[in-house]
Amino acid sequence: MEALALLSVGLLTAVFVAVNIGGSSTGVCFGPAVGSDLLSMRQGAGLMALFAFAGGITIGPNVVDTMGRGLVPPEHFTLTASIAVLLFTGIGLVLSNYLRISASTSQIAVVAIAGMGVALGVLNWGTFGIILTWWILSAIIAFWICVVVGRYFYDDLVGWLNFGDEGEKSLFAKVLVIGVGCYMAFSAGASNVANAVAPLVGSDAVAMTPAVVLAGAAIGVGAFLIGPRTMDTIGNKITDMSLETALIVEVISATIITLLSWAGIPASLAIVATTSVIGLGWGRATRRVPVRKSVAVGELSEKDRQRIRRDDLDMYNLDTSRRIVVTWIVAPVLAGTLAFLTFGAAVFAGIL
Repeated sequence: MEALALLSVGLLTAVFVAVNIGGSSTGVCFGPAVGSDLLSMRQGAGLMALFAFAGGITIGPNVVDTMGRGLVPPEHFTLTASIAVLLFTGIGLVLSNYLRISASTSQIAVVAIAGMGVALGVLNWGTFGIILTWWILSAIIAFWICVVVGRYFYDDLVGWLNFGDEGEKSLFAKVLVIGVGCYMAFSAGASNVANAVAPLVGSDAVAMTPAVVLAGAAIGVGAFLIGPRTMDTIGNKITDMSLETALIVEVISATIITLLSWAGIPASLAIVATTSVIGLGWGRATRRVPVRKSVAVGELSEKDRQRIRRDDLDMYNLDTSRRIVVTWIVAPVLAGTLAFLTFGAAVFAGIL
């Protein structure tokens, strides 16, 4: 009876994490489509639920296996330990939400597991090193791809897309915007189901297939319960990102995350998408100033200098970027530290 109650707590915790993942991811995936009046809130939530579930059950198990069995030997993932790791992941997410930063659920969850592994002396440092390396590389790759696109190809892409500022959008534009949103949802599901259920799978409390189905379904519930708020924020209240910019960022970030998920690497859609936005904005801002004028600033009039500073502020806000990076570091470190201290205290007390 006690074991059943403990399992129920674990499942409820996993569902809570997955519902919040679904709510936050829906805005990123379908905010542009809803904001462009191509989809209703309910239609966006429905597509999010469908494609996130598809990504979760097809590619998601690869990431679940890495997080549930690759970082720490499965025998150390007791049901109690699994619940503790999920709770520490939730604390890290609460911090990021309080600071209004889209932190990485994957990074928070992985570092929480790593904190447990270090305390118990069983962390697979090789696997952790590979994951950490790809976290850094994915952000760098996304940033520089978008810098190049923003600096050299953005105008051509906008002309090719031909969305226009007024009037009815073409059928091509509508299909593309909705299709890219579905692709993002698939990527989000593939990457994020592990964050909710990997500890439970690692503990053998729940088998892989039922766990992934549960997480995928809970992400869908989050899309309907919380998703409309995030879609409204991203689709209607963020006015400095054009639809073309959103599509470029989504395609690049979703492709990187899907490939990493297929390889079993837990990575952050939020971080890759954010570095893509920063890279694209920096590329667009710097393309407006010829190199000779960037060097010889004195040749510019005061009006030109003010315009350049205004463009840089609109497209690449250094203060905001610093706050985002600090949160990316603090939230996972907090979760990992709590896990390390808790499991270390348990070892010291002879409980583990």
